[in-house]
Amino acid sequence: MLDKLEAIKNRWKEIEKQMNEPSAMADMKKFIQLNKSYKELQPVVGGYETLVNIERNIESARDVLKNEKDEEFRAMAKEELNDLLQRREELEEEVRLMLIPADPQDGKNAIVEIRAGSGGDEASIFAGDLYRMYLKFCENKNWKLEGVDVTEGTVGGFKEIIFNVIGDNVYGQMKYESGVHRVQRVPQTETQGRVHTSAASVVVLPEADEFDIDLKPADIRKDLYCSSGPGGQSVNTTYSAVRLTHIPTGIVATCQDQKSQMKNYQKALSVLRSRIFEMEYQKYLEEISSKRKTMVSTGDRSAKIRTYNYPQGRVTDHRINFTMYNLQSFVDGNIQEIIDQLQLAENAERLKAEVAGT
Repeated sequence: MLDKLEAIKNRWKEIEKQMNEPSAMADMKKFIQLNKSYKELQPVVGGYETLVNIERNIESARDVLKNEKDEEFRAMAKEELNDLLQRREELEEEVRLMLIPADPQDGKNAIVEIRAGSGGDEASIFAGDLYRMYLKFCENKNWKLEGVDVTEGTVGGFKEIIFNVIGDNVYGQMKYESGVHRVQRVPQTETQGRVHTSAASVVVLPEADEFDIDLKPADIRKDLYCSSGPGGQSVNTTYSAVRLTHIPTGIVATCQDQKSQMKNYQKALSVLRSRIFEMEYQKYLEEISSKRKTMVSTGDRSAKIRTYNYPQGRVTDHRINFTMYNLQSFVDGNIQEIIDQLQLAENAERLKAEVAGT
């Protein structure tokens, strides 16, 4: 492992050298890629340097045990050696996980789309509950949330809502929410007190930037229309809402969240770029999922991933068969524990696949 880590450190130093060359800024796309690689390798290099230091200390402790006659010194060296050996084992496990290629999109911002599914008005109300859950979760993480497009439900909630989440490693956390979420409870519209089952789908996309997708203006049709819903006097009086259609693929993105047509255009363009990028990204996901069995973060988006059972106060994630009985706290945005469990499951799977040589 140390030889492999030394090669990574040499590569990291080479990238640092390239970034410091006077001509580095001439090709901005290449510079951004170098900077990204530099940051990704930095924790591995730090782990390697710590391992090398531990190895030196282990040799020193063994040398004391071999040559020292004083029993007090020998006892201290033996205790230190045991601690160092344990620390080395733990650090090797950490570094081994770092060496497994991560999802290259994990560090990006995310575009989240929530849509009401089966269940009529109750499904729209549930979609609204999911939105508020993510809103509170993002606030806890100090992530910024920006609206893109919204279609409200007839009795509350949303038929569809799309928003951006901006912050550190957003997609790496939010990607686990993609899939069908199912709720079991007595709806507000139910007069007989019967428990109903409704559903809403969540799609989380990594936000693509201009370096990921080269969109040609000639391939995009731009349509303007009047905004609907909240917005004050500008609603239905100015053509500020924007619909963009990518002609080669037929992919459509809309935005009516802002009063400014230009701001709506930029947001719609970001969504369009991300949806086009996702087509290529899905090929990457399919290639990985063929090598692993559960793929907790990138499974079929039509698959049921989680159930929120209100009568029992229970939330169950079906990908890892993990159940918690703190439903109210969960829908109040405290979802980090289940994301951590999903990450642990995926990391264990990645290690297993790496050991098997896949």
